[in-house]
Amino acid sequence: MSALAPTLEAFFTERLINQRQCSPNTVAAYRDAWRLVLGFASTRMNKEPSALDVGDLDAPLISEFLQHLETERHNSVRTRNARLAAIKSLFRFAALRHPEHAAVIARVLAIPTKRFDRAEVNYLTHDEADAMVTSPDRQRWVGRRDHALLVLALQTGLRVSELAGLRNCDVELRAGAHVRCWGKGRKQRSIPLRASTVGVLRTWMKERGGEDDAPLFPTYRGTPLTRDAVAALVDKHARAAAANLHSLQAKTVTPHVLRHSCAMALLQAGVDRSVIALWLGHESVESTQIYVHADMSIKQKALARTRPLNVRAGRYRAPDRLMAFLQAL
Repeated sequence: MSALAPTLEAFFTERLINQRQCSPNTVAAYRDAWRLVLGFASTRMNKEPSALDVGDLDAPLISEFLQHLETERHNSVRTRNARLAAIKSLFRFAALRHPEHAAVIARVLAIPTKRFDRAEVNYLTHDEADAMVTSPDRQRWVGRRDHALLVLALQTGLRVSELAGLRNCDVELRAGAHVRCWGKGRKQRSIPLRASTVGVLRTWMKERGGEDDAPLFPTYRGTPLTRDAVAALVDKHARAAAANLHSLQAKTVTPHVLRHSCAMALLQAGVDRSVIALWLGHESVESTQIYVHADMSIKQKALARTRPLNVRAGRYRAPDRLMAFLQAL
């Protein structure tokens, strides 16, 4: 067995799980990345994965693998960069264990991430969000569950993994009502709940019942919803709501769009960006900058403060009292 195999095993068991205590989602993402890398390298070099060495995974082969992701697997640039981050993470770990491969490791670590066009944030307006939460058929158990989930998602901006992982004990509906969750980086945060959300959750939890450790939004069998299941129900209700609201027909609605919608609602209400970052569990306030760029109302207010070229500066004065009254409305 080559040096790569024990290094890879130590990377996952010692580095990711024991030392960094990465979340299961992070471990799964790194695992999938390395399964692809090893499969690609095994095919190219005609070697079994366990026979591959660190020196076999040099910069030209890794670059070829990244190109393979985009051209043959049709992955996005974001996915390509995420796979590269997983590769570099292991190579930084391997650099301490295998100095004999320092030159190969250095060249792999020097591979740059790829730049990409960043589209504006997709989010729901107030009317679109209302159409979404009224879409589920509340005459059925599954409709009442979906209604409660959508209301909570739009008010709290929880990530899909955070929503799917909620338990009954994570919700406090008495004085100081809030919901607790574990976010990225194993950080716990609490998000306050408005009175209307408390009412919906109180009704749902009374019907749902179950132990404190039971999932808040279960399947018919009582098991937690998966992230794919949450995405599927969001898409289903978005398509149902689009039948009555034309603006939704042009939008692809995912659980992350509900998260963006919560952030935009907070921003438009005048909430400070640092508070929004805490609310959403962002590592940095700069992560909320994308919402400022997406909010057209902020740009329109900025436009209203400027004056056109070749126009004298001055305040508008209504020609008579009636026009002044209408202007003041």
